[in-house]
Amino acid sequence: MASSSNALMKGTCLKIESPIGDAISRIRFAPKSNNLLISSWDSVLRLYDVDSSILRLEAPSEAALLDCCFQDDSAAFSVGSDSCIRRYDFHSGTHNIIGNHDDIATSVEYSEETQLFRQYMSFHCKNGANLWTLKSKCYSVFSSALAFAVESMSLCGLYLIVAVGTSINMYDIRNLERPVQEKKSYMDHQIGCVCSFPDCKGYAIGSIDGRVKLEFLNPSDANLMGYIFRCQPKSKDGRNHLVAVNDIVFHPFQYGAFITGDNDGYTIMWDAQSRKRRFELPRYPNSVASLSYNHRGQLLAVASSYTYQEANEIEDPPQIFIHNMDENYVGSFSAGSSGLNYAENQSQILYVTP
Repeated sequence: MASSSNALMKGTCLKIESPIGDAISRIRFAPKSNNLLISSWDSVLRLYDVDSSILRLEAPSEAALLDCCFQDDSAAFSVGSDSCIRRYDFHSGTHNIIGNHDDIATSVEYSEETQLFRQYMSFHCKNGANLWTLKSKCYSVFSSALAFAVESMSLCGLYLIVAVGTSINMYDIRNLERPVQEKKSYMDHQIGCVCSFPDCKGYAIGSIDGRVKLEFLNPSDANLMGYIFRCQPKSKDGRNHLVAVNDIVFHPFQYGAFITGDNDGYTIMWDAQSRKRRFELPRYPNSVASLSYNHRGQLLAVASSYTYQEANEIEDPPQIFIHNMDENYVGSFSAGSSGLNYAENQSQILYVTP
């Protein structure tokens, strides 16, 4: 047990022949393989085969890439500072521009939930949202101006969870005319990231002041009420240590297991059901910019990179670490009373919300 735990804690740093030259914006594991998609500010999209330790694709572009996502194991999308949406074909090794925004394109997600056509959604800095179809040729089927800038988004079945300021808007992707739900998050500061539950029954949001909120879409009893907690304890002088939560990911099969990554370089695993903090990985040299589980939940990828959020951020070269999430180590979730309650580790539950 000790050896497997040590391997988990240490992780393995990916060796990429051409080092990533600027901040990492997003990492995502493929839907059915251990290929890792990497977008970065150095204008290059990379596809890395974690099993074989081989860089499968290195596709340069003309702009900083701010987000990426898979269409399937053979294709992907990216959006960038030149307002372009690009599609990459891994079989041919080619990519092309398939759409444009009026301003910097910041977020992209792909969905196959609608049976009529395959869709992807993109957002840009001028508070705009676009829905695109790939049925025959790519074209925009919906465009809308939003009241606030989109900070983050996450697909939740047929719904799109969108973070705007300190609120959450939920859209039905079959009709984006207006949100089906607009909800205050009760966060004091701007929301920085949002992630849907694997079973699409709710979502988690992280704020720039270090708080995380879990929200259930249709709470049926008191045990499913939303709640907020702070990831990091208070500092020695009693003041709250305000550190942005940059990303949240849920384990695909361990119900209630999720991980947060923050701007101080900390990665922490939590148990949503028991409301306990399970363990913390060693601090990374840079901020934790992005996180991703593989499709089986056996591997966790952590992007250690500066994020341009703070003037005094450490600017060590960006790195990506792969952790083998040993079942014996992670599999104890909700099986007993081990682990620290959030409050017991000075990560206090602030209040329960309806």
